[in-house]
Amino acid sequence: MADTIERNSRKERQGIVVSAVQDKTIVVRIERRTTHPLYGKTLTKSKRYHVHDEENDAGVGDFVRIVETRPISKLKRWRLDSVVERAK
Repeated sequence: MADTIERNSRKERQGIVVSAVQDKTIVVRIERRTTHPLYGKTLTKSKRYHVHDEENDAGVGDFVRIVETRPISKLKRWRLDSVVERAK
């Protein structure tokens, strides 16, 4: 049979590594731009994600792509997909 069970698409985000002190864990800041509901001013909101980095590949300042995954620890629900751009 050619029946293949396809997984649901996983969320992907891109952001900047702000901490790489922990072993196999990085902290990534994701910024998004929203408009204030009343005044219409454009605001930049950010959120920090704890990300699993198995090979300790990413460093502070790197621009990375992360994907959603199963819970790995208390805070880690994301894993590193790739390093898009290295810090200079």
